[in-house]
Amino acid sequence: MWTRTRSYWPYLLIAPAVAGGAFLLLYPLFKAAVISFQHFRMGELIRGGAAFVGLDNYTELLTGAEFWEVLLRTVVWTAINVVLIVGLSTGIALMLVRLGRGLRLALMSALALAWAMPIIAATTVFQWLFQSELGLVNWLLVTLGLESFQGYTWFADGTATFAVLVVLVVWQSVPFAALTLYAGLTTIPGELYESARIDGGTGWQVFWKVTFPILRSLFALVASLEVIWVAKCFPQIWVLSQGGPDDATTTLPVYAFKIARVLHRYDLGSAVAMLTVVILAIALVSNLRRMVRQ
Repeated sequence: MWTRTRSYWPYLLIAPAVAGGAFLLLYPLFKAAVISFQHFRMGELIRGGAAFVGLDNYTELLTGAEFWEVLLRTVVWTAINVVLIVGLSTGIALMLVRLGRGLRLALMSALALAWAMPIIAATTVFQWLFQSELGLVNWLLVTLGLESFQGYTWFADGTATFAVLVVLVVWQSVPFAALTLYAGLTTIPGELYESARIDGGTGWQVFWKVTFPILRSLFALVASLEVIWVAKCFPQIWVLSQGGPDDATTTLPVYAFKIARVLHRYDLGSAVAMLTVVILAIALVSNLRRMVRQ
């Protein structure tokens, strides 16, 4: 009897944490799913009694042009960021392996500090950096001879705002991905690299024939996590541009929030949120299944 109790004891200890985590994660998802099938606006929020409308909210979204424009923008936004994040993180991870102990420690500390910086604080700093009159970026570009950036208003142009947000999100995301890939690189035996170099392999060939195949699942995991992180990115966009100008930076999470907040269409906003979850699940399910098998 005592042995059986001891075998259950670890599960009993973690049960409250598991139950609390499941409630905090699953209940909002379940509630959003329910609201997406209801007529749920300001009146229903106050007095209750939301009516079931079936797939009407999804039909309204999928038959409108605006949703597809936002979806395309979200795909482009996610692809650009993930490619840059994984590419830069791979280069930094490879550099960390080759640096001396002191420089490696300094660079890893800088990455950790950048990663630890609060999202809103970092976004505010970027607002100051790209400020039209007193921003450091405009001053530096003018100093380099690019007079056209004198007083340039970055946040009045959709493409420029999009680019600033890409720089911000990449800067925030690279530390985690780089440190994760570096940890994976340290597990590869040095003898494999020595054998590849003896066989005449170049640095690029060694990476593709030795490093990448061994860490393929880790690269897939990092890419999948970054797809989720970038696709659901909201605070940076909302604080910096609120999806503007002219909806140039409105992605699916921002679109859902704007519908719910401005139009008080909580049902339609929930439908956008659920479609976002479904799209991400479809995009990542094959990759995640392959990682689990490996």
